[in-house]
Amino acid sequence: EPTAYPTFNAFFTRPLKPGARKIAPGETTIVSPVDGRLTEFGYARSGTLLQAKGFAYALEELIGEGPVDRRAFENGAYATIYLAPYDYHRVHMPLAGTLTATRYVPGRRFSVNAATTCGIRRLFCRNERVVCWFDTAYGPMVLVLVGALNVSSISTVSRGEIESGAPRYWPESLVLAKGAEIGRFNLGSTVVLLFPEGRVEWAAELRSGEKLELG
Repeated sequence: EPTAYPTFNAFFTRPLKPGARKIAPGETTIVSPVDGRLTEFGYARSGTLLQAKGFAYALEELIGEGPVDRRAFENGAYATIYLAPYDYHRVHMPLAGTLTATRYVPGRRFSVNAATTCGIRRLFCRNERVVCWFDTAYGPMVLVLVGALNVSSISTVSRGEIESGAPRYWPESLVLAKGAEIGRFNLGSTVVLLFPEGRVEWAAELRSGEKLELG
């Protein structure tokens, strides 16, 4: 019942019922960190990622400096997943690992729907975002939570609600199981997932525009 929640945001970001999403087994199987739509995925080219057809952006601008040399990701695998306002709004681990750093990057809050990703250049680099760096058994991993229109804030399990404002960087040391919660959006937004070159092979059946479920 909606009345069981103290605020609309508490209702909007409510957890799933236990067992509602099964996490695919296998230590080397990467799972979707969210419920959402796979808008773009593939492999970066010399530090350039695809936002939408005809629109590219720079990895360096997206993530900034972190605990690992970002050049490891310049030709690595990436996936971009859009969360609509009606989607479940928590973000989970696609692979077991240790959170090693969190960076908050201030910015705009442009909408991140299909129209704006095809119309606003460098959209993900211009919007407010939280960059989470992880160490896994298969190398480093980066997960970027991109803010958007009407997203009042981004929260993480290590930092709680991250206040908008000046850029900030936190060293971390938090072990998280595959499928464990990382953070949440307080409305719909986008997640960008990054892996180093030569570590990830995307499943052949994946298609841009496909609806994904957590796990």
